[in-house]
Amino acid sequence: MSETRDATPLAGCRIGVPESRQLDLFADMLERRGAEVLRCPLVDIRDTPDTPHVEQWLDDVVEQGLDDMIWLTGEGLRRLRGFCERAGGDRMAQFAQRLGEARTITRGPKPVRELRALQLRSDVPATQPTTDGVIEALQAIDLVGHRVGVQLYGTDPNEKLMAFLADKQAVALPVAPYVYADEAEEPQVADFIDRIVGGTLDAVAFTSSPQVKRLYKVARASGRADALTQAMQSLCVAAVGPLVAERLQSQGIEVTLMPESNYFMKPLVRSLVTHFAGAGAS
Repeated sequence: MSETRDATPLAGCRIGVPESRQLDLFADMLERRGAEVLRCPLVDIRDTPDTPHVEQWLDDVVEQGLDDMIWLTGEGLRRLRGFCERAGGDRMAQFAQRLGEARTITRGPKPVRELRALQLRSDVPATQPTTDGVIEALQAIDLVGHRVGVQLYGTDPNEKLMAFLADKQAVALPVAPYVYADEAEEPQVADFIDRIVGGTLDAVAFTSSPQVKRLYKVARASGRADALTQAMQSLCVAAVGPLVAERLQSQGIEVTLMPESNYFMKPLVRSLVTHFAGAGAS
């Protein structure tokens, strides 16, 4: 392989990137490695419109504290920080203090990174970055009577986790600080599906499960869900982590590649480079 090819290992690869937040960051990493990137902002993330509930939850946490706090996403902590900062005064400092007093449970590396920005750490990491991993990590821990904060994933009520906490006789205190907005750029989503079905892409790289849900929602509305699945089966389908892979598999799509342990964009880019470098050498 020449030095030019080494510097741009994805040269000639056409990769679809269905991302919204951090779309340009991910796309730029691929383009610097020579890929031709088709951007499609499938999902937008916004603060929940139920602001009073979040404010009441924060009031309760600041006033009464928590025994345990379960973080399911890094986005959730970022959004709650935003609510605190907009409240002004010493609300952020009070919230951070209460978090520091609680035992912290994290699902995956992203909330750990956000906690680190507050000089906090994860006390109980999930055994895998899923709800089942959180439950497994808490199985042997006594939670009777504990006030347990639960930051929900979007608007998903996570009934499985809530039922587990009820069985453990904990007092669950859920909060949903953000929502996914489905109306993001409908014509671009339809065009993205056209490009996949038309066979003009070599790979599609998914970084969140709502992206898959949104893509298939639009495809079903136009009667192209089966065609989309068939076309995806002939592409390199990359998933940033297990949750995304499970969502794709539920649509009948086998994931071609996924980072082995660190479920971030950079390891995903490295996996794509390794995949296509290997394909080029064969």
